[in-house]
Amino acid sequence: MDGEHELGGLLLRVPEVRAEDEGDIGHEVDRVVPHDRHPRILELDHVVELGIGRDLGGRGPGGCGGHTPHCCGVGPRTETGYARGTYSQNMGTRTGRSTALLTDHYELTMLQATLRDGTAGRRSVFELFARRLSGGRRFGVVAGTGRFLEALESFRFGDDELRFLRDAAVVDDDTLDWLRDFRFTGDVWGYPEGELYFPGSPVLVVEGSFAECVVLETIALSVLNHDSAIATAAARMTTAAGDRPCIEMGSRRTQEWSAVAAARAAYVAGFAATSNLEAGRAYGIPTTGTAAHSFTLVHDSEREAFDAQVAALGSGTTLLVDTYDIAEGVRNAIAAGGLDLGAVRLDSGDLAQVAASVRAQLDDLGATSTRITVTSDLDEYAIAALAVAPVDGYGVGTSLVTGSGVPTSGFVYKLVAREGADGSLISVAKKSKDKTSVGGRKFAVRRRDERGVATAEVIGVGEQPDTDHDDRTLLVPLVAKGERVDRGSLDDARRHFRSAIDELPPGALRLSKGDPALPTIYEEH
Repeated sequence: MDGEHELGGLLLRVPEVRAEDEGDIGHEVDRVVPHDRHPRILELDHVVELGIGRDLGGRGPGGCGGHTPHCCGVGPRTETGYARGTYSQNMGTRTGRSTALLTDHYELTMLQATLRDGTAGRRSVFELFARRLSGGRRFGVVAGTGRFLEALESFRFGDDELRFLRDAAVVDDDTLDWLRDFRFTGDVWGYPEGELYFPGSPVLVVEGSFAECVVLETIALSVLNHDSAIATAAARMTTAAGDRPCIEMGSRRTQEWSAVAAARAAYVAGFAATSNLEAGRAYGIPTTGTAAHSFTLVHDSEREAFDAQVAALGSGTTLLVDTYDIAEGVRNAIAAGGLDLGAVRLDSGDLAQVAASVRAQLDDLGATSTRITVTSDLDEYAIAALAVAPVDGYGVGTSLVTGSGVPTSGFVYKLVAREGADGSLISVAKKSKDKTSVGGRKFAVRRRDERGVATAEVIGVGEQPDTDHDDRTLLVPLVAKGERVDRGSLDDARRHFRSAIDELPPGALRLSKGDPALPTIYEEH
């Protein structure tokens, strides 16, 4: 039994279709996916309409049936998310544990040294950015901002944390005393979740004393590097899928808490649902799933298994038809669920060919409304290759939760300005070979033409760049004087992603490797 995709239940598996030469893949994908295609985020009602969400909650003869406010096990929508789960929950605050030790040893040794020499209190500006887009991608998607802000609220050194640092002799007593009273009192600006970024984009700007900013380096990088990599991969998949919904189902292919973060990041970038129940509980993401091959195998026959599933979940369920012979499986599925069967799922074989055969068979049997969903090691290239196949939805696992070959965004967190002797800010930057950075406090806008199409990422150094009425300001306040001021919801992030992607010029959504979709222009004052 292939374990990766069984829990998703709802989607049929699409085989990975790859050419021998990577360049050929890009060429074919560019042909299949029009350069001017823009994704549309599917709301839950549309997912149910397509049959992908038919089994959410498993209620009634048709799964969701009439789709009442509570039928999907998520509760009614609110201004800030779903009633059952709020955007503000994350791995640290849910368990009530401090996030302060989710950091590197050297953050605290730098702290100790600067406390001793008096530079700890110097006003400083740190920026989180990527020098280049990993994997030759044309844009990146910001995700994890909300999780970082929650982690910041839990960044406290309690008795347990201080005891560990003392016992391990990480820092001296004076530093422990400083950490005991630590509260971030500075300011944070950032790109909103769902925003696109490009090389040099100041995705996060942190300003305060050197001491309080430097200790946040690792937690900021670990959250945003992971979540943005997943969201970027997810964006490539949802744009390739077009109007067909994608379901996240990769929990068993990554660390257990990373799976929850991955489901959240994928949802930001347009995925319709997840198989992960903790992600549903914590963030209100719709959850879905029906049955694995093991369910069929535990019964004496495939028909008995299908009868049992329909009896439990209703005729709107999705039946997995490739445990034995697919054609026979389709016949058994329709015999069990009737002509109103919600969907069948394919999890193996040449999915484009198999889907065409199954669609013809379903239509011949009179089950013209029964949908076909696919799973099976899908990535954005396989999804694009299936664009012309009679497929109604996709379930994506391993490729999504590993960033589709690019598991990190390549973000760095660098000091770009610090207080001088006269109290003014002095630009600073490293000059290491291949790792140079631009010093100075940054401001960013998305330059757009008169039609609203993005043309450049413009970054002002020291001051706001020159703008006109078509430009869009990118940095928003997240924390002011230590207090969180941004309380955006996941719905807000999904809407922001949709509007940002719609601004891109033709060709920006090509899956083949290439230059960033927008040039980065620095304006120094």
